[in-house]
Amino acid sequence: MIMRVTVVIIFSLLVCGCATIGPDAIPRDRFDYNKAVSDSWKEQTLLNIVKVRYADMPLFMEVVSIISGYSLETAVSISGTTIEGGNSPNSLSLGGSGKYTDRPTITYAPITGEKFNKNFMTPVPPAAILFLMQSGWSADIVLPITLEAINGLRASKSAGAGQRAGDAKYYRVIQLFKQIQRSGAIGLRVVDNAKGNNSTVLVIRRTNVPAEALAAGEELADLLGMRRGAQEYSVVYAEVAQNDTEVAMLTRSMLSIMVELAGEVAVPEKHIREGRTVPSLIANKLSSDEVTHRLIDIRHSDKKPEDAFAAVKYRENWYWISDRDFKSKRTLAYLMLLFSLTESGAKEGLPLVTIPAS
Repeated sequence: MIMRVTVVIIFSLLVCGCATIGPDAIPRDRFDYNKAVSDSWKEQTLLNIVKVRYADMPLFMEVVSIISGYSLETAVSISGTTIEGGNSPNSLSLGGSGKYTDRPTITYAPITGEKFNKNFMTPVPPAAILFLMQSGWSADIVLPITLEAINGLRASKSAGAGQRAGDAKYYRVIQLFKQIQRSGAIGLRVVDNAKGNNSTVLVIRRTNVPAEALAAGEELADLLGMRRGAQEYSVVYAEVAQNDTEVAMLTRSMLSIMVELAGEVAVPEKHIREGRTVPSLIANKLSSDEVTHRLIDIRHSDKKPEDAFAAVKYRENWYWISDRDFKSKRTLAYLMLLFSLTESGAKEGLPLVTIPAS
């Protein structure tokens, strides 16, 4: 009886071990790896913004592949000895062993060279910005981050030699874009031009729209120096429009976006006094509400924050975004989305770093 119970216990333990391998492992592993990659991506992006604040070289490592392999080895042994006659009792020995191995292999690829130039140095195409608005992203988050100027009206610049507060008309244009966007009166159309290339046309619908949207469209046209009543405006990458039916968008590259966001990172005052970094236009404010046009509120502290959406340690300080700061969280999410949009494709030929994790 004892032998039967023991065998059942050993067998049950081995079967339970097998339950974590196979189809049952997919939901657990997929969500765990998804969260791990997502969190590391947020933290890597935040870290690079902080590094730029200190004139340090940003570096991005892509997770190229994750290969997770499992193995389970089990063994059960039973032996017994029966002695007939004499005073020696019968003997029984039971044995069991198991070995479980989880050895994921993660491959990283640093973004360097030509790929870095394409992904980070090339300005974001105006069409990509407008299509993001078309897909539901609000104009008041899309335009201030990616748009350096529109028809000569310039955004604020928080860092660098060209620090400026920005044109009031620029931010009024963004408000008007948002108002027209909410009314559903704005749209896009891709057309073939005479050279055989695709160009983007901004379409403003003027029928079956609220009167407020029509008034906003007229004010937008006046601010941008465009012709009132036109239903279509061609969109180009430039600082100044060539005619009154053109929208000239001077867009930022990913690197210039990071430089702008880095200028809004709050740093210890002693780092500025010691020359470790330079003052910025709006960085060291207590909250994002104190600056009207602030894009992101990255704070610093001596200790690791408890309620952070993303937090990284750089040198002796922690830099973080509060989980209660929806605007800053949205800005970081939009930046990560832009990284995906500027992805240039193939990864072949890049130097790889493969780390087998035991």
